[in-house]
Amino acid sequence: MTNNATRQAAYRARHLQDVEGQGMRLNTVVSIYAKNALQRLAVCYGVTQRQMLERILDEAQRATLNQVAKTPGAQDAFYDGLLRLPLGAVTQ
Repeated sequence: MTNNATRQAAYRARHLQDVEGQGMRLNTVVSIYAKNALQRLAVCYGVTQRQMLERILDEAQRATLNQVAKTPGAQDAFYDGLLRLPLGAVTQ
Protein backbone atom coordinates (compact mmCIF):
# COMPACT_ATOMS: atom_id res chain seq x y z
CA MET A 1 0.00 0.00 0.00
CA THR A 2 1.35 3.42 -1.01
CA ASN A 3 1.38 6.15 1.60
CA ASN A 4 0.38 9.75 0.96
CA ALA A 5 3.94 11.11 0.82
CA THR A 6 4.86 8.60 -1.90
CA ARG A 7 1.79 9.54 -3.97
CA GLN A 8 2.60 13.25 -3.62
CA ALA A 9 6.22 12.69 -4.67
CA ALA A 10 5.08 10.76 -7.76
CA TYR A 11 2.57 13.51 -8.62
CA ARG A 12 5.25 16.20 -8.37
CA ALA A 13 7.70 14.18 -10.47
CA ARG A 14 5.08 13.68 -13.21
CA HIS A 15 4.23 17.36 -13.30
CA LEU A 16 7.85 18.40 -13.60
CA GLN A 17 8.11 16.20 -16.67
CA ASP A 18 5.18 18.06 -18.25
CA VAL A 19 7.53 20.96 -18.99
CA GLU A 20 9.92 19.06 -21.21
CA GLY A 21 11.81 17.96 -18.11
CA GLN A 22 12.80 21.56 -17.42
CA GLY A 23 10.30 22.40 -14.68
CA MET A 24 11.17 23.32 -11.14
CA ARG A 25 8.75 23.46 -8.26
CA LEU A 26 8.17 26.83 -6.58
CA ASN A 27 6.40 26.69 -3.22
CA THR A 28 5.76 30.02 -1.57
CA VAL A 29 3.16 32.05 0.24
CA VAL A 30 2.24 35.45 -1.18
CA SER A 31 -0.07 38.16 0.05
CA ILE A 32 -3.73 37.92 -0.88
CA TYR A 33 -3.20 41.12 -2.91
CA ALA A 34 -0.48 39.48 -5.01
CA LYS A 35 -2.51 36.27 -5.47
CA ASN A 36 -5.61 38.21 -6.54
CA ALA A 37 -3.56 40.41 -8.88
CA LEU A 38 -2.02 37.35 -10.52
CA GLN A 39 -5.43 35.73 -10.88
CA ARG A 40 -7.01 38.87 -12.38
CA LEU A 41 -4.14 39.36 -14.84
CA ALA A 42 -4.28 35.72 -15.94
CA VAL A 43 -8.03 35.92 -16.55
CA CYS A 44 -7.65 39.26 -18.33
CA TYR A 45 -5.09 37.86 -20.78
CA GLY A 46 -6.69 34.42 -21.05
CA VAL A 47 -3.69 32.49 -19.76
CA THR A 48 -2.94 30.33 -16.74
CA GLN A 49 -1.54 31.90 -13.59
CA ARG A 50 1.69 30.05 -14.27
CA GLN A 51 1.93 31.49 -17.80
CA MET A 52 1.18 34.97 -16.45
CA LEU A 53 3.83 34.72 -13.74
CA GLU A 54 6.42 33.46 -16.23
CA ARG A 55 5.59 36.35 -18.58
CA ILE A 56 5.84 38.95 -15.81
CA LEU A 57 9.20 37.55 -14.70
CA ASP A 58 10.51 37.43 -18.27
CA GLU A 59 9.50 41.05 -18.87
CA ALA A 60 11.08 42.20 -15.59
CA GLN A 61 14.32 40.39 -16.44
CA ARG A 62 14.38 41.87 -19.94
CA ALA A 63 13.75 45.39 -18.56
CA THR A 64 16.56 44.97 -16.04
CA LEU A 65 19.00 43.77 -18.68
CA ASN A 66 18.04 46.65 -20.98
CA GLN A 67 18.60 49.13 -18.15
CA VAL A 68 22.10 47.88 -17.34
CA ALA A 69 23.14 47.13 -20.93
CA LYS A 70 25.47 50.16 -21.13
CA THR A 71 27.20 49.42 -17.82
CA PRO A 72 30.30 47.29 -18.42
CA GLY A 73 30.07 43.96 -16.64
CA ALA A 74 26.57 44.56 -15.30
CA GLN A 75 24.87 41.88 -17.37
CA ASP A 76 27.48 39.32 -16.35
CA ALA A 77 27.00 40.36 -12.72
CA PHE A 78 23.23 39.95 -13.15
CA TYR A 79 23.57 36.41 -14.50
CA ASP A 80 26.08 35.55 -11.77
CA GLY A 81 23.63 36.78 -9.10
CA LEU A 82 25.94 39.60 -8.04
CA LEU A 83 24.11 42.66 -9.40
CA ARG A 84 22.27 44.70 -6.76
CA LEU A 85 19.80 47.42 -7.76
CA PRO A 86 17.21 49.35 -5.73
CA LEU A 87 13.84 47.59 -5.88
CA GLY A 88 12.11 50.28 -7.95
CA ALA A 89 15.05 50.90 -10.29
CA VAL A 90 13.48 49.28 -13.37
CA THR A 91 9.84 50.21 -12.86
CA GLN A 92 10.39 53.92 -12.21
